[in-house]
Amino acid sequence: MCSLLAQPFYPEEYQVPKSRGRDRQGRADQDAPGKRQAGTVPANPGWYVPVMLSLMVLGLLWIVTFYLTQGQWPVNSIGNWNLAVGFGLVIAGFLMTTNWR
Repeated sequence: MCSLLAQPFYPEEYQVPKSRGRDRQGRADQDAPGKRQAGTVPANPGWYVPVMLSLMVLGLLWIVTFYLTQGQWPVNSIGNWNLAVGFGLVIAGFLMTTNWR
């Protein structure tokens, strides 16, 4: 029984042939001239992280304030749209995290 498990599942003519190695020389010639080399990604300006974090915290505070004051603050006249403003600020901060280097 053990010898049956050691045999290939398919006949040899159905086996996938081994791949031949590729020539790796000349690969640098194939790279597009407009591509940046690794390690040359510019860093974000100094204001980027504080603005990103401020947007997320401000959005959170906006939503918490709206709930704790039962809709009287931050802007009473827009009603439940205060939630959209708060979530918009949080989403803007999270979108900034995708470009953070």
